[in-house]
Amino acid sequence: MRPSSVALGVLAVLAGVCLLIFGLFFRLTVEDEQKLTANRALVEKLGLTDLALFTEARYTRHPTQADLHSALQDHPGAFDHFPSGSLLPPPAILTQSHAHLAGKTTSPD
Repeated sequence: MRPSSVALGVLAVLAGVCLLIFGLFFRLTVEDEQKLTANRALVEKLGLTDLALFTEARYTRHPTQADLHSALQDHPGAFDHFPSGSLLPPPAILTQSHAHLAGKTTSPD
């Protein structure tokens, strides 16, 4: 058996595996889309809200539902009481610079 025949055989097997993987991917994509549609209908029927990421404080449950000042309700320098507060970064609105607002406001008379 020639080495080129072995190489061609290996390439044919790899091409077949590649086609099999793509076929499974497209089949699973269709199944996932059907499951996603069913889940959306269930969420709409039950009136569910966003996923709760953590179960501790109200400001760590989901970033989109957070009360931005509840983490600092004791005082602005207070340490976070819950370990999950260290896993999520602060909301982007709290870390943005406010220098672009300087000089653009007028004081009411």
